[in-house]
Amino acid sequence: MTLTERDQKHLWHPYTQHKTAAVPIAIKRGKGALLWDENNKEYIDAIASWWVNPYGHSNTFIADAIYKQLTTLEHVLFGGFTHEPAIILGEKLLEILPKNQQKVFFSDNGSTAVEVGIKVALQYFFNKGEQRTTIVAFENAFHGDTFAAMAASGISFYTQAFEGMFIDVVRIPVPIPGKEEESYQALREHLKNNKCAAFIFEPLVQGAAGMVMYEPETLDVLLQICNESQVLTIADEVMTGFGKTGKNFAMDYVVTKPDIMCLSKALTGGTIPMAITTFTQDIFEAFYDDDINKALFHGHTFTANPTGCAAALASLELLNTPEMQANLVRVNQNHLDFQSKIKRHSKVTTTRVLGTIFALEIKTEGEASYYGSLRNKLYDFFIENGVILRPVGNIVYILPPYIITDDQLQKIYQVVEEVLEIV
Repeated sequence: MTLTERDQKHLWHPYTQHKTAAVPIAIKRGKGALLWDENNKEYIDAIASWWVNPYGHSNTFIADAIYKQLTTLEHVLFGGFTHEPAIILGEKLLEILPKNQQKVFFSDNGSTAVEVGIKVALQYFFNKGEQRTTIVAFENAFHGDTFAAMAASGISFYTQAFEGMFIDVVRIPVPIPGKEEESYQALREHLKNNKCAAFIFEPLVQGAAGMVMYEPETLDVLLQICNESQVLTIADEVMTGFGKTGKNFAMDYVVTKPDIMCLSKALTGGTIPMAITTFTQDIFEAFYDDDINKALFHGHTFTANPTGCAAALASLELLNTPEMQANLVRVNQNHLDFQSKIKRHSKVTTTRVLGTIFALEIKTEGEASYYGSLRNKLYDFFIENGVILRPVGNIVYILPPYIITDDQLQKIYQVVEEVLEIV
């Protein structure tokens, strides 16, 4: 039996309607920006395997760090214990995060990083004797699949089976060009009419919504409005963190800094699941009390896993090398050059670029379904031509590993151009 046939007997895949979906592709190995399936067909991983793998598959520098850690200490419980990899990682992260971030809490993935951030925001006011139970989020947001993260997300088919079970969330428009004032006003109204604890947002780029982008200056206004009402702000940098936008973090473009930040995905270079939520000292102090009930009673079995910490430290070291920083500039320039070429195509409505992120919207009659026939036609064409891209409806985005070659990027762009001729 092939790997794919064996898979079909027992495995349940994410975001998949198994009755109608194509069988999964069995990947045997990867190197750099390339993957090979069980038939030895080669694919360019143009989305860094859901945005987690900026330094390439089978990266020996990260692998060596993991091996070294495994031969010293693979794991130890983090309740009542600590270890050097976690301590060093916290120190290294706080060196590059906004200066108001002072405390580091570990969990397992992007969704749990958000879950921790929302729980802390709600308990922060509870500990202070205030009843603030509403979260503000953007329309069409995506923050993960655990319950609080789902509640903050706005893509309905992900959440519709659970309506009526969520924490209170109110929404504001994304402040894309032309919608800024509408977004500001909606936020002011919600803060006036609800007992809001926090505003959670994907800074500058809404990933799962189709790489929807807005300006740092508009986010700065929204954060200032929140600050005026003493509403906490949560930056979900799970996707944007660690170089995706051209800077270490999207919040590096914004003057006003968030109270809470959520990190995962590229944190360990695509090797080991790990997430981090960071907080200001003021938030931490609301939990620091003689009353045990004011503690944060949240934890994960693999919290601060030493092996994951070692992978994250190696990833941070790679990110900060001159070579990797030059890669960020190089990928961005390639995207800008392609944008100049493709933006006037008769089938293209809009294009957008930020850092290593490129997106274009294909003209359609009416609204394109998230997993509809157009999306599937695009996806199948890309796979047939050896490029892994996962369109969002009629939006095609590219978010490659930073180490991708110029020739590989040109192959991706060529396949995108070719697909425009068949839609």
